[in-house]
Amino acid sequence: MNKNELISSIASETGLTKTDSAKALDALVLSITKALKKGDEVRLVGFGTFAVAKRAATTGRNPRTGAAIKIPARKQAKFKAGKALQDSVN
Repeated sequence: MNKNELISSIASETGLTKTDSAKALDALVLSITKALKKGDEVRLVGFGTFAVAKRAATTGRNPRTGAAIKIPARKQAKFKAGKALQDSVN
């Protein structure tokens, strides 16, 4: 499912127009992004949790040359599915 298909699905489930559904989806994504930038966690009970995890710096290898390269430390967005979502998928 891509973004346009998701917008259409939201519109059909809620009775909103596709424009309003797109605005709602964009607002949701923007709100989650802002919270993660601040270092906060976003929990949607029954769906899952969005959080930021820190990855340590590591040494990798260039597959073409085999030369060692340094991979810097960084933050990474993570999603952990909630129990209700896991149960509905399985």
